[in-house]
Order: sequence, then C-alpha cells, then structure tokens
Amino acid sequence: MTGAVLALDQGTSATKALVVAEDGAVLAEVDRPVTVRTPEPGAVEVDPGELLASVLDAGRAAVAAAGVNAGVVGLANQGETVLAWDPATGEALSQCVVWQDRRAVGVCESLRDVAGRLGEISGLPLDPYFSAPKMRWLRERVGAGGVVTTTDTWLLHRLTGEFVTDVATASRSMLLDLESGTWSDEAWELFGLTERRPRLAGNDEVVGTTGAFGAEAPVAGVIVDQQAALWAQRCRERGEAKCTYGTGAFLLVNTGDRPQRSEAGLTPSIAWQIAGQRRWCLDGQVYTVGKAVAWLRDVGLLGSAGELDELASTVDDTAGVVFVPSLAGLAAPHWQPGATGGFLGLNLAATRAHLARAVCLGIAAQVVDLVDAAAADLGGTVPRLRLDGGLTRSRTLVQLQADLLQAPVEVAAAPHATALGVADLALRGAAGRPLPDPRPGTVVEPSASPAWAAEQLGRWRSALEATRQFSGEGRVFPGRADS
Repeated sequence: MTGAVLALDQGTSATKALVVAEDGAVLAEVDRPVTVRTPEPGAVEVDPGELLASVLDAGRAAVAAAGVNAGVVGLANQGETVLAWDPATGEALSQCVVWQDRRAVGVCESLRDVAGRLGEISGLPLDPYFSAPKMRWLRERVGAGGVVTTTDTWLLHRLTGEFVTDVATASRSMLLDLESGTWSDEAWELFGLTERRPRLAGNDEVVGTTGAFGAEAPVAGVIVDQQAALWAQRCRERGEAKCTYGTGAFLLVNTGDRPQRSEAGLTPSIAWQIAGQRRWCLDGQVYTVGKAVAWLRDVGLLGSAGELDELASTVDDTAGVVFVPSLAGLAAPHWQPGATGGFLGLNLAATRAHLARAVCLGIAAQVVDLVDAAAADLGGTVPRLRLDGGLTRSRTLVQLQADLLQAPVEVAAAPHATALGVADLALRGAAGRPLPDPRPGTVVEPSASPAWAAEQLGRWRSALEATRQFSGEGRVFPGRADS
C-alpha cells in the first residue's frame, strides 16, 4: 500500500474525514454537517442524499487538503440507523431512520411474547434503539421491494458495489447470534424480515475497492463507531473501558474473548473481529448528550454549543437545579423508551450559568449510572475510564465526571478517537501493520469529596425517578430487573 489512510467517521450530525499518515500524523481533518430532523415526537430522520454527500465531500476535501493519495479507505458508522434502498440502482427508497428514533415502539410491543427468546439469541433487550425493530417498522411502510439495511451497507454499496456489513455492527441489530457471530435465521423470522442479508465481514477485512476519493483504493477497517473508539483507546483487555461523548454518550467495556450477558441492564455485542479472532464488550448508552447541548442552543438557553463550558465554569454550583438528559428516552440500564428529561429544582436564583453547569453534571451523573452497572457485571470496580469525543473539550464536564466517579479519568489527546480507530484497522487490513501507539491522554483527578459526590448523585437519581414517573411509563421492555 502507498499513500495515507482516509478514515471516515460517519456520525449522527456530521461526517468527519481524517487523512492519517502511516507514522500516525493527522495530515488533514474535515467535517461536513448532516441535518437531523425531528418531524414529530419520537421521529429522528436524516436525508440519505445529504448523508452520502457528506461522506463524499468530507473525504474528497480531506484528501485534497492533505495533498496525498488515499492508499486505503476506512468507514465507521452509526450502528443502528437504517434505510430502505434499491440494490439494483443504489437509490434510497426512504429517509434514514436514526438510532434515536422511537417510532418502532409499537413493533416492540407486538413482539413482547418473544422478547425473551430474542434476548437469548442476540443478548439485547427488545427496544426501538436497535436496528431490527426499525427495519420492521420501515418495511411495513415502504412495502415490498428493495432492501432495508443499516446505513453502512448502503454507503459501502455506493462506494464499492458490495453488499456487506461488519460483525460488530450486525451484533447491535438483534438479528445476529451473539455466541456464534452469525446471522440468526430464527431472529430474522421472529421479526418477520425476509430481507436479503449482507455478508458479514471482519473489522480488518478488505471488503472491496473504491475510486470515489481519487485513485482506486481498498476499503477496510469497517466498524461501528463506538467499537472503533474502544479500539483506538487501546481498551484491549477485559475490564478496560471508554466513554465517548458525542451526540450521545456511550460507555463500552471490554469483556474478553467470550460474550458476557449483562445482569445490570447493559448490552453485550461484538467489540471487533481482527485476524479472525473476536472480542466482546458491554455497552451502555445515554441518548442525548451533544444533542442535549444542541437543543439548549436551539431553544435559546445557549448562544452556541461552545458556550456551555464558558458559562458553566463561572459558577461553583447549580443553585439547586438538576438536569436529566433523557430527551429521547432512557436506554441502559433502565430501558424506558418513553422517558422524558427535564430541569428540576428551578428557582429565582438560578441563572443560565447554573443551568449550564446542571447540564454538565446531569450528563456526568448518567454516565456514572453506566459505570456502576458495568462494575456490577464485572464483579468489581471498572479501571480508569478513558474519555473521548467532542464534549471532552469541556473542562467542566470532564472534572465533574472525575468528581462524581471519585476516580481519575483519562482524556484522549485527540477527541476524534473513532476516526483514528478506523485508520488503524484499515491499515492493518490493507497493509498488515498498525499505526504507532497514540500519545497518552491527560489524566484528570477528582477534586471533590466522596460526601459531595454521594449527595449530588442522590439528588440526580431522585430527579431521574421523578422524570420517569412523569412520563407515565413503567418498564416497557426487558432490561434491568430493578428498573
């Protein structure tokens, strides 16, 4: 292989393209936004034409800025976002139904009698977050014809002509057998899906070639975004964990060379398959993190997303305000898709700065919930948590995360861990060698007392319970036994 790696991180609200030299230097970085629409409550959509254009535009601009050939192309995807499309022409037949979309709740309700069996097969709770319920919901609306897949399969088809997905992405669909890492005929039948099934590929496998970004180049390093970040953060051994703060926040912990079923409400999936060897992980999700900050901007509480840290750092407390960021339902460990978020404890002393700090604290508190669940599943404490993603630029959020955990956290030297993970896997697949080890991150120690952390977490959990009750839902889908 000659030339650098073009790593594409196709995310919810943007596509990031990095050109990475074989010595690990980032030669160019380009972002292209993607417009996320919410046409009705519970609906979250993206225009597929805009999604594809963001990939092509970001990749081409990054290659041009770097001034080198792309010797290999890698792609990270959103995991559970789906669409219908025509495999003969590659044309989209629907909008992209984003992983945050909740409209497949009715599909899940209709399958409650087989939820236990689906959980046995896939390891996952029956929830509209995962691919298969949205695939079934979309198939019922587009009618016969075409295929319904996750967006990675469509993008890879447009780039290479292949019909393929990777095993890590497939393991988040509810259609893969968690133990064998193969499609489950029974799960597909239970969901009533008769779709053509993509070929399953390893994460260091060359899946095809593309000339979309210049000279024809192999495509490898295809993986779901959160597992790419887990790999980039070098969480290679059982018990090592990372949390990525993007549109949502996602905690992943490596569980080793066999799948582990969660007793605490987390979701097991394949972390990666490299050189034919699989590793598994447990995953916990906070659906609205960066999206919650964007919502605050959209409703006028923030002038810009960057203002969050600027405001939050000007005060030492929240003036009694608590924020629950479940603006698109609750995932792990509660699994309450209809849950709502909110500010509680509002009072006349509260300013925008206090609300901004409450947002940071609420996000950090919900991540602590996930860390506690992971520790319960692993039979002890989780080792030092490694953080990445755009919101780690917020010093207030990172410090509050360490304070609430009462443990050090390590912030990645570069926030774009997902793209760097893709670049490493792509280079391994195309050239048989890895990128150099990344620079060590910055360690942030807790600065607050255990008593303060316990008090804040207690107040936040009371607020969480209040918003759950306000939503009018009990525990709709299988999840944590005490939810």
